[in-house]
Amino acid sequence: MKPKKLFILIPIATLIIMFASCDKKPYVLTEGYMYVQKEERRNDATEWELVWEDNFDLDTLDTDTWSRIGLFTSSKWKVPVEEWREVTNCFRYITATDPRVVTLGDSNIHLKGIINPDSLTGDPRPYLTGGIYSWEKFAFQYGRIEIKAKLDQAYGMWPAIWMLSEKEIYPDQHNGEMDIMETLNHDDFAYQTTHNHYTITLKQEEPKKFATAKIDTTGYNIYSVSWYPDKLVYAVNEVTSYEYPKVAGAGTYQWPFDQPFYLLIDQQMEHEWPGMITHPEELPISMTVDWVRLYQ
Repeated sequence: MKPKKLFILIPIATLIIMFASCDKKPYVLTEGYMYVQKEERRNDATEWELVWEDNFDLDTLDTDTWSRIGLFTSSKWKVPVEEWREVTNCFRYITATDPRVVTLGDSNIHLKGIINPDSLTGDPRPYLTGGIYSWEKFAFQYGRIEIKAKLDQAYGMWPAIWMLSEKEIYPDQHNGEMDIMETLNHDDFAYQTTHNHYTITLKQEEPKKFATAKIDTTGYNIYSVSWYPDKLVYAVNEVTSYEYPKVAGAGTYQWPFDQPFYLLIDQQMEHEWPGMITHPEELPISMTVDWVRLYQ
């Protein structure tokens, strides 16, 4: 006699759990582009996994991830052309329309600062710079972001790698900023800084909001921040520069870092911080980025 075949009925809820357990990704992808680290991985003990990277090895910018920043074109910061002289922030000279300031080659992206040769009949600004950002295309919450970059030096230069909140979920307050790298002029060190309502508006000095770290001024350096639910850990070339902790009871004024952030990488020139361009013969300059990597 042949043995009877047995059919085992598995409840749908059990099947869902079984399939979910097979999902080994360390993140949940929300809205199709925001990498939100799974809660059980948000600790020092869990090993980082590479979940996303851009090696800039294409001939053109990956516009699925990046947009070019332009003072006259980017909706977040757009100003009329005739008002450019009133702009004193980091985007004073940044342009999204001049192809000379954002170029790709040798598996790198080059974000440049140049003298504008056509300031009389075209863009009226004497200098132009290039930058990219990932707003509404790539963002993440918790993890470690690393950027390998090489910086030319010049008086008045101010390149930056930084992060801003994607959704700005807290109205009427600063939603936070992580400055992963800023350098000035011919300095042989980089600033790494945390900004929020607590430090900017309320002028709180504790915990300390920034540190500096030595860099190789002739070659590539790796700039990073490791982001946990209770601290930010900044590093250069895998050496920690400082930690910014979440303060118990301080609220979102001090810790708005519980929401997705996006990345900005941009060449900046002239400001009250770096000063003016005093040696224009040093131009053009370039921030050359080899890759960007996200671990969670």
